[in-house]
Amino acid sequence: MTSVLRSFFYLLLKFPLRLFLRSKIVLDAETAVETPTQPIFYIVSHQSASDLLALQKACKDQNLPDPLSKIKINNKFFERTICLAKPTSLFGFKRRKTQALQQGLAILNEHHVDKTLDGQLIPVNLIWGRIPTKEKNNANVSSLLAEQASPTWLRKFFIVLFLGRDNLIRFSEVLSLRNMSDNHGNDKDTAHKLLRVARFHFHRQNIAAKGPRLIHREQMFTALFANPSIKRIIKDEAKNKNISPEKVKKQALAMMEEIAGDYSVSLVRLGERILRWLWGRLYTDIKVNNSQVLRKLAQDGHEIIYVPCHRSHMDYLLLSYVIIQEGLVMPRIAAGINLNFWPAGAIFRKGGAFFIRRSFAGNRLYSTIFREYLGLLFERGYAVKYYTEGGRSRTGRLLPPKTGMLAMTIQSLLRGIDRPLTLMPVYLGYEHVMEVGTYHKELSGSEKKNESILGVLKAIKNLRNYGNGYVNFGEPININNYLTEQVPHWKDAIDPIDPQKPNWLTPTVNDISNQLMTNINQCAALNGVALVALILHASENKALAKHDLEKHLDFFLKIQREAPFSKELTIPEENGADLLAHVISLNKVTISEDSFGTIISLDSSASLEMRYYRNNILHTYALSSLICRLLTHNSRISNEQIVSQSINLLTTLKEDLFLWQTPEQITVQVKELLTTLESNGVIKHTESNFWALTEDTELLNQIHLMAECIDESIQRLAIITSLATRLAPLTRRELEEKVVAIAKRLAVLNNITAPEFIDKKSQSTLINTLREQGYLALNDDGLLVVCPNMTELKTSITNLVSIEVLQSIAR
Repeated sequence: MTSVLRSFFYLLLKFPLRLFLRSKIVLDAETAVETPTQPIFYIVSHQSASDLLALQKACKDQNLPDPLSKIKINNKFFERTICLAKPTSLFGFKRRKTQALQQGLAILNEHHVDKTLDGQLIPVNLIWGRIPTKEKNNANVSSLLAEQASPTWLRKFFIVLFLGRDNLIRFSEVLSLRNMSDNHGNDKDTAHKLLRVARFHFHRQNIAAKGPRLIHREQMFTALFANPSIKRIIKDEAKNKNISPEKVKKQALAMMEEIAGDYSVSLVRLGERILRWLWGRLYTDIKVNNSQVLRKLAQDGHEIIYVPCHRSHMDYLLLSYVIIQEGLVMPRIAAGINLNFWPAGAIFRKGGAFFIRRSFAGNRLYSTIFREYLGLLFERGYAVKYYTEGGRSRTGRLLPPKTGMLAMTIQSLLRGIDRPLTLMPVYLGYEHVMEVGTYHKELSGSEKKNESILGVLKAIKNLRNYGNGYVNFGEPININNYLTEQVPHWKDAIDPIDPQKPNWLTPTVNDISNQLMTNINQCAALNGVALVALILHASENKALAKHDLEKHLDFFLKIQREAPFSKELTIPEENGADLLAHVISLNKVTISEDSFGTIISLDSSASLEMRYYRNNILHTYALSSLICRLLTHNSRISNEQIVSQSINLLTTLKEDLFLWQTPEQITVQVKELLTTLESNGVIKHTESNFWALTEDTELLNQIHLMAECIDESIQRLAIITSLATRLAPLTRRELEEKVVAIAKRLAVLNNITAPEFIDKKSQSTLINTLREQGYLALNDDGLLVVCPNMTELKTSITNLVSIEVLQSIAR
C-alpha cells in the first residue's frame, strides 16, 4: 500500500516539477549498461522526491534504468536508489535515518552469495543552483537557498522554485560492487565505509561546483590591509615619499578598488543564459575535449589556475561558459585594464574579473597589492584564470610567455598555501575570430584602438555564423610536484609572513612558462578552416581545384590519424569533402568555375585572414612537413639520416613553434610517419635500403604540397645560418637587423605576406635557440661567432631551400 501511495505522490509531483526543472547533465565517464548479472544502482545525497524525479528524467535521457524502480536479484527485490540522508524535520525533530546502511549491506551480501554478480553503483550528485555559502550569512533569500544540507520540505520547495532551472546532475564514474565485495568484504564496516566515502565524494563535488565561501569585497580589503607585506610597503612608501601613512592608505585603497572583482552569483547565472543564446547564434557547435581531467582535479581539491592561449576577446566568455557547463565554479579572471570601460568594467567585475595594469612600471605599492590580492584568492580557494601571453595573438601563433603572473603564483605558494596549485593549459580555437581584420591593420602599422562600448555594439551588429569553437584542456602542471622534482629544497623558502624571492625563482618560472606554452600547443584542435588555410597557403598560387583540395584534406587528416602529432590533438571525424563544404558555407574562400570544374582560391584579403588560422595549427605538421621535405629534396636518404636531420632541424624550431617533442620522441614519431607514408604507397625502400618516392603523380603532388608547409620556417633558418657563417663575428643586434632586412626582401620576392616572417622577435627567438644549442657562441669581445657544428646544420638547411632563395640571401 505504501508503495502505491508513493507512486501516486510521485505521479502528482512530476507534472508541476517539469515547469520549474531544467537540468545540466555532466558525465564523468561513459554510462553503464545494465545486464542480468550487472544490475545498476544509484547512490544520492538526499531522500527527496524532487531529487529522485529530476534523477529519473536525467536517467531516461541517458538511457539508464529508472531510479524509482526495483531490481530483482536471486528472487529478492531491492530498491535501485540508495539515499544517504532524509530531509530535516520542519519542526526541529530529530532527523530519521534512511535505510542506506541496510540496503548497502544487503546488496554486498548478495555479492558474497552469488560470485557471478557484479552490481554497478553510480554516485549521482544533484546540485540545485551554484550559490556558495558566504563568510557572513544574513537572513535573506540567498542564504536560504545556499544552505542545502538535507533541507526541510519547505526549504526544498523554495529551492526548486528559484533554482530548479539551474539544476546540475553529475554522474560519477561507476563503482564495481564485485570489486568492493572481493577487496573489502561484505560486513557492516564495509557498508559504512561505502556510505562515508560517498558523502565525502559529494562534499568535494559541491565545493568544486559552487566554490569556497564567498567573502565581500570590503572584507577582502580589510584582509589585505592586515597583510604584513602591505603594512610594510605602506610604511616604507610614507617614509620614502615623506607623506602620511593615511595618504598612502588612500592610494592603496584606490588601487584595491581598481583591481578587485565583485563576484555576483545572480549575474553569472544571467550571463550563462545570455551566453547560451549567444553561442547558439554564433557557433555551429562548441567542441570541448579532455574536461574529465579538469573535473577530477577540482574534486581532488587542487587550486586550479586556468592558463589559456589568447586569440580573441571571446576567450573570456567562451572558456568561462564551458567551465560552468562542466559543473565547476566560475574562476576569478585576470583581465587587462583596457577592458575596464563603462559599462563593461562593472559587469566584468560582477562576473569574477579582476583587473591588471599592462605594466607595473616600478610601482612597488601597486605590485605588492596585486601580488597579495592574487595570493588571497589562492588562500581562499578560488580558481583563477589568466593569460600568460599577456595579450591577444595578432598572428595566430602562440606569443612568448610573460612570466609576471606565474612568478606571483609561485610566490603565493611560498606563503604556505596548504593545497596543490595546478596550472591547466587550455587551447582555444575558432573557425572565425572577429578581430582578425583589426589585427592585420595593427600589424601593418595602424594604431591600436582602445576598447569602448561603441566597439562592442559594432561587434554585436556584425554577429554571424562563426562556425565551430574549440576548447581543449591540456596536460596539467602541478606546481608543487614540479618544484619538488626540479628544486628539491624549495620548501625552505616558505615564509607565511615575508616570503622572499629565491635565486631559483626566475629560471624555474621561465621553464614552467615554456612548458605551459608547449602543453597548450600539444592539445591543439584541427578544424576545416585551419586545414584549408594550411593547404592553400602551401600551394603555389593559393588556389587548387576543388577535387584536388578534397584529396589533400584527406591526406593531411590521414597523416594525423595514423601518426598523430600528440595524443591530446583532436582531429575532425569528417572527410575532406565534408570539411571543405563547411568552409565554403562560412564564406572563407573564393569559388570560381571553368570548363574543367571548380577552383577554390584565396584573394588577397582572405589570404591574410586565413594565414591566421593556418598559424593556429602549423606546429602540428612541422615534423611531417619536414620529413616530406627531406624526402623530396634528397634522391637517396636513409632512415638514420632522416632521424638525425629531423632532430637537428626540429630542435632549432622548438622554441619558435613551441613544440613538445624531445629527440627521443622525434625518433619515435619519424618512424611512425615513415611507416604511414610507406603503408599509403607514398614512399618505398630501394634495394640499397634508401627511401624513394612513388611514381604516382597524385601521391607525389600530395607529398610535395605537405613539404611546402614548413618552407617559411626553413627559409628563416637559412637566412640566419648563412649570414652568421658569412659575417661573424658580429653583434647580436647587427645579426638581427641584417636577418630582418633579408627576410623583408625575400617576403617581397616570394610574395610572403606573413608578419611573423619579418618579425624581429621571431628572428631573435631562433638566434637564441642556436646559441643555446651550441651553434653560435660569444667570444671574449661579446660578439657572436660560429661554432664548428654550424657547418653540418647549415648544409642540411641549404639543401632544403630553393636556389632562388639562396641567391637572394647571397646577394
